Amino acid sequence: MKSLILGGMKSGKSHFAEQLAIQLEQPVVYIATAQAWDDEMRERIRIHQHQRPSQWQTVEIPHHLASALKQHDAPKRTILVDCLTLWITQLLCHDNPALLAQELTAFQALLPSLQANLILVSNETNMGVIPMDELSRRFCDTAGKLHQQLALTMDSVVLTVAGLPLYVKGKSYELDAGIFSYSLYS
Repeated sequence: MKSLILGGMKSGKSHFAEQLAIQLEQPVVYIATAQAWDDEMRERIRIHQHQRPSQWQTVEIPHHLASALKQHDAPKRTILVDCLTLWITQLLCHDNPALLAQELTAFQALLPSLQANLILVSNETNMGVIPMDELSRRFCDTAGKLHQQLALTMDSVVLTVAGLPLYVKGKSYELDAGIFSYSLYS
């Protein structure tokens, strides 16, 4: 099973992806792409760490996602990647401008051969106004193109809106109705 979970900030996409991973009842490798550059991001990361099950293996990888996926791939395992848009941002801002294309190519080439169940989380970025600056437009273009390419190959695509999953492609997951019961202020 390969699933792409999309949504805006605080839409419930990460929580939905985590509940889906729990439902699969397999060992989980959680690949976190975020880097803590400021106090607010450190707090976001702390909250995410606190919310996921302690038995999950966490791998923090800001750039070389394909390598991490290859290293942790195995049958009867679930790999949850959160999130692709942070990964893209870090590649766009990297000192090596060629790294973005290299990593996207490696990531997309690896996906068909993965044996693990794969859950990819990403921000849907192209539902608002066109950004005013070049870097933001490159980010939205890159994320949008990646999402389109992934959607073609994924078994399921889910868009989360206001904590509710909208099934865009594939089967609906029968998750516990109370999965979105968490503090509004966390």
